[in-house]
Amino acid sequence: MDPLQTLGSLGLELPSPLYIVGAIAFGIVGWLAWRRGRRAGRPISTWLGVALMLYPYGVSSTWVLYLVGSGLCLGLLADRA
Repeated sequence: MDPLQTLGSLGLELPSPLYIVGAIAFGIVGWLAWRRGRRAGRPISTWLGVALMLYPYGVSSTWVLYLVGSGLCLGLLADRA
């Protein structure tokens, strides 16, 4: 039996390439925000960075990934002002 068919029969499916690109991009932005927030002593930026790095593990839909990631990035921009 094909491994992909086995995963499909268990209810699992591989993420789309767009999802993978988004997860990597938001993870990098989160890491940068975490680093900058720690150095500048900004706890909100630090925790938003942690959230950006970790939330893709709990989201399975691509559009939700981009919606939540965009909202967290907007929070980072608001914290800078």
